Amino acid sequence: MSLPLLLACLWVVAASLTALLPMRLQMAPGLALLLSAPPLLYWIGVAHGLLPTLFGVFAVLSLFRRPLIHLARKLGGAS
Repeated sequence: MSLPLLLACLWVVAASLTALLPMRLQMAPGLALLLSAPPLLYWIGVAHGLLPTLFGVFAVLSLFRRPLIHLARKLGGAS
């Protein structure tokens, strides 16, 4: 298995463990995971192409759907 895919698997495990934390403790590791996702997805895209990258994008969107919806609402002006 290539290094980008191995790191992506570790990213998923870290995101799952972060989700098990109480809500007040999720902010820092969740933000770090969210900020590390785009470079990791880019690296997967360079190394493996579009299809594995799309799987990664869907994984990120699935794991962070509520924070991303909240952010989209805040940026869009909705309460």
